[in-house]
Amino acid sequence: MSERIETVVLDSDGLSAWIAQERKLLAMLQVFHDMGADLVIGANTIVEVSHSRTNMPRLNWALSRVKVEPVTEQAAKAAAELLKGAGLHGHKYAIDATVAEVALRQPNPVALLTSDSDDMTKLCGSQVRIIPL
Repeated sequence: MSERIETVVLDSDGLSAWIAQERKLLAMLQVFHDMGADLVIGANTIVEVSHSRTNMPRLNWALSRVKVEPVTEQAAKAAAELLKGAGLHGHKYAIDATVAEVALRQPNPVALLTSDSDDMTKLCGSQVRIIPL
């Protein structure tokens, strides 16, 4: 990655891959760390990755190394507008929209590590660099 990235946002699959210590993701995070990028997640991403088989000590370790952005009423309304603008709706896209909203309000340039690059591209437009996982 030649261009400098200021902020890296992880969706639930990005956070899950980090918790699982997947090599590809760890290598990407090292590159971003070396360029001084901040790691960010939306608060509801914690809910999305938490289930009975989640390694909670690893999750808590990862959370201690990221900035967790709140999903406020204002953020939820902005996410709803993103959905409307992208022609998407419903619970299937609700969390994606909040992740996109978090990414769009971070210091630029922003990269978003996601397994859902098509929808995230629709939601973020060209303002966020989408990196598929």
